[in-house]
Amino acid sequence: MIRKSIQGSSLLVLLCLALPCFCQSAPTPQQQIEAHLQQAHRLLSEDKPAAAIPEFQAVIALDPTNVDARGNLGVLQFFAGDYKAAVPNLRETLRAKPDLWKIQALLGMGERRTGDTEAARADLEKSFPELQDKKVRVEAGLELIEIYTASDDLDKASGIVGTLRAIDPENPDVLYVAYRVHSDAARESILSLSLVAPKSALMVQAAAHEAAKRGDTAGTIRDDREALKIDPKLPGLHYELAEMLSTQPATPAITAEVKAEYEAALAQNPFDEKTTLRLADIALRDNDQKKAYELGSRALLLQPDDPEANYELAKIQLSMNQPEKAEPLLQHAEEEDPTNVIIHFRLSTVYHRLGRTADAQREVEQYQKYKDLKEQLRNTWKDLHFNPEKPDVYDQDAQQK
Repeated sequence: MIRKSIQGSSLLVLLCLALPCFCQSAPTPQQQIEAHLQQAHRLLSEDKPAAAIPEFQAVIALDPTNVDARGNLGVLQFFAGDYKAAVPNLRETLRAKPDLWKIQALLGMGERRTGDTEAARADLEKSFPELQDKKVRVEAGLELIEIYTASDDLDKASGIVGTLRAIDPENPDVLYVAYRVHSDAARESILSLSLVAPKSALMVQAAAHEAAKRGDTAGTIRDDREALKIDPKLPGLHYELAEMLSTQPATPAITAEVKAEYEAALAQNPFDEKTTLRLADIALRDNDQKKAYELGSRALLLQPDDPEANYELAKIQLSMNQPEKAEPLLQHAEEEDPTNVIIHFRLSTVYHRLGRTADAQREVEQYQKYKDLKEQLRNTWKDLHFNPEKPDVYDQDAQQK
């Protein structure tokens, strides 16, 4: 009997050694939280966000005040497209830490997609100026623009468009939204103008702009002339009419009218750089190099960094057989407008005349590169049935090359 008792005691000891878990207490809630968090972050590092969601949910079940877990869960739910589940978690996270701007931006986007536009607008407006991450800021801005345009608040939408274009100028979504907002703003302005001043020169001038967009040159000229009859002193109108007349086949009558309209524009505004350039070009075509140089130099003083002013004065210098003076002007024009084909062409001509063959060849290659790109762009516009509002200011020179 004594032996049997010893054997039973020994067996109990062996079982305790072999199965120590039965002799230890269960993991504490904090240990469970840490385990779930560790597993969640491991899954995220393995790019398994869907699998991490239940881990963060388990943490919140154990500790509803865990901001890190709730924030991560809300973000994962948002990007999984479960906005209804994401919004409460993002909102609770923001309540605990109000300066989490990305969280507030995502909350605003989630609110908009679940139909709470008023809350979405408030959260996006508050977070947008504070966002540092470009991608998130662009997305938040696009959402805000949708909210503003839906409520016809085009001034605010236009302001956001300007910010986004400065942040990400080559983003197709931003460029398209800019086109839509500005088109809507233009239509709204035309409607308002037609209500408050239907018979005004400005209304007729606006009609001329619309005709120009449609490619109706004859209609544009007709409306510009009509607007001038109503108000000959309307700012910019003489210049606009001269620009459109310049696109017509040259006849003595048209040439004289173009010059007269540019002169009228300059008399109205002596600091009009573009008009000064046009008159310089007319003087050069009339072989009046002295007047052309005076006007070209004056235009450059008005706008030293305008590539067109630098180009035009360089062209005048070349006509005066001064390629060494034309070179720095064309180089500056190229810096300001590096994709302009005619600037590259002119610069190649200057380098040839200066005996700099390698530089000339480089500019010819750049000319051909951007010429091909420009032709592709023209074909794209043609295929899409778009029509530029006005011709490229260098097109006349381009057609001569």
